[in-house]
Amino acid sequence: MINELLEDADHKMDQAVVHTIQEFGRVRTGRANPGLLSRITVDYYGTQTPLQQIAGFTVPEARLLVIQPYDKTAIHAIERAIQEADLGLNPSNDGNVIRLVFPSLTEERRKELIRYVRHLAEDGRIAIRNVRRHSKDRIEHEDVSEDDIRRSEKVLQTKTDEHIARLDESLAAKEAELLEV
Repeated sequence: MINELLEDADHKMDQAVVHTIQEFGRVRTGRANPGLLSRITVDYYGTQTPLQQIAGFTVPEARLLVIQPYDKTAIHAIERAIQEADLGLNPSNDGNVIRLVFPSLTEERRKELIRYVRHLAEDGRIAIRNVRRHSKDRIEHEDVSEDDIRRSEKVLQTKTDEHIARLDESLAAKEAELLEV
């Protein structure tokens, strides 16, 4: 039973790391990144549809993202959804594709984004620690020996440290990306 609890904790910690890394991907770095548009939904024939389902993305240059709608009649709805998303980007279309030009980030904006990314990382660390705490509580309520409880707590702490280290590596990479001019 303890092994199942440890595997469950490991899985939940993995999910916390993956979620945090996905949140990092949604932070605009001055580079064209389709992940920035992952939360945008478009009113497509009366239904809120994720942008990824109705358009393809290409990045021909570092600061240019081209959105190619599968249905040309949806181009204005896509453009409106991007404007309403308040990303600080102005879409322009030529009737076939939508182009998003990513402006360079100012030094002040870079520092602000780094603070935000660090906040996201801390939220991820808190989620990992909460998984550890809940798992530890569940292990302590199991009907096993004190030695087994201590061994499993050490394993749980090791898993926690590994996941936090993965999160910190991703944070360092994102900070380097934000500082890149």
